[in-house]
Amino acid sequence: MNFGPAHSADEPEINLIPFIDVLLVVLIFLVLSTTYSRYTELQVRLPHADATPLQVRPPELVVAISADGHYTVDRQPVDGRNVVVLAGRLREAAGGRLDTVVIVSADALAPHQAVVNVLDAARRAELSRLTFAAQGSAAGR
Repeated sequence: MNFGPAHSADEPEINLIPFIDVLLVVLIFLVLSTTYSRYTELQVRLPHADATPLQVRPPELVVAISADGHYTVDRQPVDGRNVVVLAGRLREAAGGRLDTVVIVSADALAPHQAVVNVLDAARRAELSRLTFAAQGSAAGR
């Protein structure tokens, strides 16, 4: 028995170049023969409405809150930060109309308690229609 190193002929070499050529041809064939469908648009039929536009806008009160917590109601400063005083000023500015919309326009650095005081004052003045003014961010533009 011969346990020594075997005399082997040169090991066969696998040539990858024809294999790569065939794969490239298949890839080009697939790219050229594939059709791409776009499903980004939907066929939507929107309903129609024949409502008349709002003829009379309800009155509005703008309550501005500064960064240090001072209030103005329709550009008239309110003395003090008391909820009762603010409620009286809101009731007076609304003129007895309970459908008045209160727009809260608070500074971004205004204390949270100042905004809560406006909400409490509007409730005491029986003004239940509230909204908040906001400014769009610069990133969203």
